[in-house]
Amino acid sequence: MASSSKDVYLVIGGSGFLGRHVVEALLARGDAVSVFDIVQRHHDVPFYSGDISEEEQVSDALRKSGATCIIHTASPLHGMDDPALYWKVNVDGTQAVINAAVANGVPKLVYTSSAGVVFNGQDLIDVDERIPQLEKAMDPYNESKAKAEEIVLAANGKGGLYTVALRPAGIFGPGDRQFLHGLFQVWQRGQSHIQVGDNTNLFDWTYVGNCAYAHLLAADRLGPSSPEEIAAMRASLAAALPPVSATLPRRRIPTSLARPLGPYVTPPPDADAIRARWEDPEYEPSVPRPAVRGKFDQFTEAALARDGEGSLAVAGQAFFIANGEPVAFWDMPQLVCKFFDEHFERPNNKRRLVLPQAVGLALASAAEWWAWLIGKEPGFTRYRVTFSCAWRCFNIERTRRVLGYEPQVGLEEGLKRTFEWWVAERARNAEKISEKKA
Repeated sequence: MASSSKDVYLVIGGSGFLGRHVVEALLARGDAVSVFDIVQRHHDVPFYSGDISEEEQVSDALRKSGATCIIHTASPLHGMDDPALYWKVNVDGTQAVINAAVANGVPKLVYTSSAGVVFNGQDLIDVDERIPQLEKAMDPYNESKAKAEEIVLAANGKGGLYTVALRPAGIFGPGDRQFLHGLFQVWQRGQSHIQVGDNTNLFDWTYVGNCAYAHLLAADRLGPSSPEEIAAMRASLAAALPPVSATLPRRRIPTSLARPLGPYVTPPPDADAIRARWEDPEYEPSVPRPAVRGKFDQFTEAALARDGEGSLAVAGQAFFIANGEPVAFWDMPQLVCKFFDEHFERPNNKRRLVLPQAVGLALASAAEWWAWLIGKEPGFTRYRVTFSCAWRCFNIERTRRVLGYEPQVGLEEGLKRTFEWWVAERARNAEKISEKKA
C-alpha cells in the first residue's frame, strides 16, 4: 500500500551505519526526517539525543519531530560480549519504541531485524520467510534481534500501529566499521591467506544502499492493503520475475519467437525475424513467461489459501533483504584483502592455507579458552568458523513482489564504492592527525 500523503520520519539509530544511509536516502528524495540516537555525528537534520529504552525520551522525540513513520535501525554491533546490553537496546528499547508510537498515534514502524534470527549453524539454502524462528539463537545478538522482531510483528494492527520487520543479510558498504575494519586487522596481521572451509558454501551479502532503499519501500507500502491491491498482487504471480542483474548482464531465455537459430537443414520461414528479435536487447515477449511453481512454493494457490492474503501485504510481515547475488563466502573477504594488497603495494605472497572446518572449530575452542584465561575478548570463535562455513542464501521473491524491491547497486559496484570511501576516510583521518601535530 502506498501512502496517500508524505510521511515525516524519525530514524532511530540514524547516526549509525545503516541508519545514516536511510537518512541520506530520505533527504535525497526531499522527505522530512529527524534522528534519535545517543550520539550526534551529522548536523544536517534535527537531532534528538536519548536512551531508546526510556519510553518518555522516545515519546518526546516523536512529539517534537511530528513523526508519522519510525524507522528503527538502532542496535549495538554484533560480536560484543554483553548480553545485557543487547537485551536492553534491542528488546527493551524496541518495546519502548512500540509503546511510544502507540501513545503518540504514530501509524508506521519499520524495524531492522537480521537474517541471523533463523540461523542455527545449519545450512540455509534458498529459504524464504516461512522458515520459523529458532527456539534458541546461536548468540546473544541474534537472540535479542529475534525477540525484538517477535514483539514488533505482534504489535501490528494494535493501537493503530502498522509494523514490518526487515532481515538484511551481510550488510557492507561506505561507513562500515565492522566488516571492513575486521578484515583490515586480519590483513595487517598477515593472515589474509588463511581460509576455513572449502569455500563451496554460498553466502548472501547486501550493499547498504540497497538495504536503505528496502527500508524506504517498506515505509511507503506499510498500512492496510485494499482488495484491489491484493487482487493485482495475485494476478502478478502468474509471471516469473526476471533474474537479478545488478552485477551480471541480464540473462535472456530463448523462446519460439526469439532465439539463436542454431544448426538447421532448412531455416524456418521467419528466420530473419526470429534472429532479429533475439539480437534486439529491448525486445519483450507479448505474453510474460509464466511462473512455474512446485507444490512447496510459497505462492501456490494452496499456500496462499493456507497463509491467507495477509502474506501478500507488507504490514505484519518479515522480509529477507539481500543483493540477490549469492557468492562463495570467502570470495568477498579475499577481494577486500586483495584491495589492501594493491592499495599498500604489500601483497601477501604466502600460499593459501585451507583449514578444514573441524580443525577451525578446534582452534577456535582453544582461542576462546585462552581469551577467557587472560581476560580478553577472543578474535577467533566457534561462531565465526560456523558462520564462514555454512550456506546462507535467501529467497527474496516475496521481498521483490510485495515490497517492489530490486537491488539498485550490484556487488561489484558496491565494493568499488566501499573501497573509494575507505581510501577517502583514511586520507581525512591522516589530515586531522597532521593538523593536530601542527
